[in-house]
Amino acid sequence: MADELDPKEAARIRRRDRDLEAEQRALMNPGMGKVFKQIQDAMGKAAGEPAATSVPRRRRRPKA
Repeated sequence: MADELDPKEAARIRRRDRDLEAEQRALMNPGMGKVFKQIQDAMGKAAGEPAATSVPRRRRRPKA
């Protein structure tokens, strides 16, 4: 069977896959949404775009 891998090679591939999945799962930890938002804001600031979180101010009416 040509499709079978050496046991050492198969173990190396499993470790690599597990490590990649661990990185993806780490992004799902609580608090990572805040980090993601901070990264987006920093990238937008660097590109010169307005921040998505900025709330437009209300205009004041002139006093009568």
